[in-house]
Amino acid sequence: MSTFLLRLDPGAGDGPKVAVKDLIDVEGTPTTCASRPVAEAAVPATSDAACISRIRAGGGRLVGKVNLHELAFGGSGINPYTGTPQNPLDPARIPGGSSSGSAVAVATGEADVAIGTDTAGSVRIPSTCCGVVGLKTTFGRIPTSGVQPLAPSLDTVGPMAATVAGVVTGMALLEPGFVPGATAPSVGRIRLAGAHPEIEAAIDRLLAASGLDIVPGALDGWERAADAGTTILFGEAARIHADLVRDHADQLGEETRDRLEKGSRITDAELDAARAHARPWRIELDAALARTPVLAAAGIMDEPPLLTEPQRLDTRAPNVAVNLAGNPAIVVPVARPGHLPTAVQLIGRRGEEEVLVATAAVLEAASAG
Repeated sequence: MSTFLLRLDPGAGDGPKVAVKDLIDVEGTPTTCASRPVAEAAVPATSDAACISRIRAGGGRLVGKVNLHELAFGGSGINPYTGTPQNPLDPARIPGGSSSGSAVAVATGEADVAIGTDTAGSVRIPSTCCGVVGLKTTFGRIPTSGVQPLAPSLDTVGPMAATVAGVVTGMALLEPGFVPGATAPSVGRIRLAGAHPEIEAAIDRLLAASGLDIVPGALDGWERAADAGTTILFGEAARIHADLVRDHADQLGEETRDRLEKGSRITDAELDAARAHARPWRIELDAALARTPVLAAAGIMDEPPLLTEPQRLDTRAPNVAVNLAGNPAIVVPVARPGHLPTAVQLIGRRGEEEVLVATAAVLEAASAG
């Protein structure tokens, strides 16, 4: 297994054990981004990232820095340099990325909470693949200073845990005083084109068992928003890492290098047009959330693919549109007898994580029952 890149002594105390994605600065340790050229040049951070300072102040005990997809730029979690964390549900399948080590650390009980980043699904994808709960926070709610950027227009920090209660613990560390709010009075059901019918059926069964008021919903602009968000992701990532490609292209993993080179071909005009699409998309999403304060959609389009065929994972479709809007979203495991669990993704209004976690807890209880 390649879950931890660096183990830390949590010390004495009874505070929650916290694993940190190695994209985030922890004082006295190098931040490697799970990339050879970055690791070879890395020096120990002189201070904690803002989110880590909050965790320490809240009594969280750091147990280590965990693995990720190289530079956080990919959804499979496969890393040719640092190795690939083993999916605890099925070792033959991908753990999901980019916060692969974060998901595995909480799934195996090596941490109570893990801190990941989500730019285009990187908290939600591995949480879904490994059967845990992951919260993509509202853009800007949790500070990203001291976190290596990937696409600054989309980057967020969020907690992952084995349960919704664990995610609430993580949010309380990241934002002191955080507590769940009221459960959403109704949930809008969104169906994503291309999601496997068995995945959608499992989500429908859980929603029906939850006792929540489920109403049909629709978002005609989802696909266009995913396209725009993907353009921003690739274009900004290529600009952030232009020096790395120029000076160390031969040391990067092939997939990472190819994705960065693809992003470098996106023009400034194309980037501006994609960013401009965020406003009309937010208007459409806000209108849907005015009718129902939470929307429910698939967290993943199919089962996690085998390690030998990671290209089968469609990470863009269920995730990127949410990042473009800046809204929060949480994934909760959904049982499927005879199959790997899947996940339902709940999307909320910006700044209403409190409602999301309360509603997620209802679905978690229904799944357990």
